[in-house]
Amino acid sequence: MKPLETFIEQRKERFVKNNLMSDEFLDFVNKNMKPIEKQMSYYQCAIMEVETKFKVLNEQYSLEYDRNPIEDIKSRVKSMESLIKKIRKKDIPLTLSSIEENIHDIAGVRVICSFPDDIYMLADCLLSQDDITLLEKKDYIKNPKPGGYRSLHLIVQVPIFLQDTKKLVYVEVQFRTIAMDFWASLEHKIYYKFEGQAPEYISRELKECADMVSALDDKMLSLNEAILECLKEGGEKPVPEKTEEVDAEIIENPMIR
Repeated sequence: MKPLETFIEQRKERFVKNNLMSDEFLDFVNKNMKPIEKQMSYYQCAIMEVETKFKVLNEQYSLEYDRNPIEDIKSRVKSMESLIKKIRKKDIPLTLSSIEENIHDIAGVRVICSFPDDIYMLADCLLSQDDITLLEKKDYIKNPKPGGYRSLHLIVQVPIFLQDTKKLVYVEVQFRTIAMDFWASLEHKIYYKFEGQAPEYISRELKECADMVSALDDKMLSLNEAILECLKEGGEKPVPEKTEEVDAEIIENPMIR
């Protein structure tokens, strides 16, 4: 086994022994496994509620405006390992009520948009719904993090309707453009390799890439607005003429028709 792989395995074993196999955690799991599974199912239900809201909005925009502002929707319920790390970081009691009250990003939905303007439009549409309550908003697009991270984060409460009751559940909703998500995903992978302690020149290069991503978003938005204005003035979409090369290819390959 290579030295790096050996090091990673040792770190994993140490984490499991010190955290996931601690007496405190094992006692907590044994006493609360059924309630834990039940609580996690509530978070999954809340995710489905939020996803449905965005799918409806996307369908509406497709029908009324012939465009889809949402490129993709991703979701996850925080893993038990991540949850335990956050409990220790926040130094909160190891109880379900404390976890529910103090950790608001166990359920997460990420909405990938086409353009920056779509982010704010969709966020406003979500927050205007009368069953959604906003608890916290962090705009890392207008105010990026020092390292270059850009995204709009909302912590909301959404109701889920159970057999005989209604329960309010916290969900973190993140909005990114395709370019923002591309950068954030690669940045996470790079920093994971360095365990968050990347060399200064790596951080500097990543920040420069983030600035380029932001400029690309602005450029694509401007281009899209120019195209829409052009179509508005022309009244209809331009039909591209067939080139001689294309015609020749069709003649040579009849199956293309």
